[in-house]
Amino acid sequence: MSVYDFTAKSIAGEDVSLADFRGHVLLIVNTASKCGFTPQYEGLEMLHRKYKDQAFAVFGFPCNQFGGQEPGAEDEIAEFCKTQFDIDFPMFAKVDVNGDDAHPLFKYLKKERPGLLGSGMIKWNFTKFLIGRDGEPIKRYAPTEKPEDIQDDINDALAKAA
Repeated sequence: MSVYDFTAKSIAGEDVSLADFRGHVLLIVNTASKCGFTPQYEGLEMLHRKYKDQAFAVFGFPCNQFGGQEPGAEDEIAEFCKTQFDIDFPMFAKVDVNGDDAHPLFKYLKKERPGLLGSGMIKWNFTKFLIGRDGEPIKRYAPTEKPEDIQDDINDALAKAA
């Protein structure tokens, strides 16, 4: 099993097979528009633009499970991301990342990279998962870890063949 086995709805409501990104390095992030970490959108977009020509992509998954910090509908989220941060990376429909209704992709990511305490729970918005070219999760980053601070890991992942 890998991330390529999953499908997710784009923020525009279309089904996206993650298999379409086979061979890419991915950074999958649960996001929110009204969070103290929301300024990380800027760093995520910087990573996307810097590395996209090397088969890299950031995937944003809005989530309202933490303090109700993503209350808007998909069209509002898309508008916010475009006007406030000029986001060009793929954004997906709002998902749950914890609990029975968690998106299957996030259930898989948490199982493979359960985090520091091993609970598997995602503690807050802007938890990041780095995925290798083979579709396997390489590393999990806490919300406090800034996107620009993980560039060495991205470079290492990009240097590896699928």
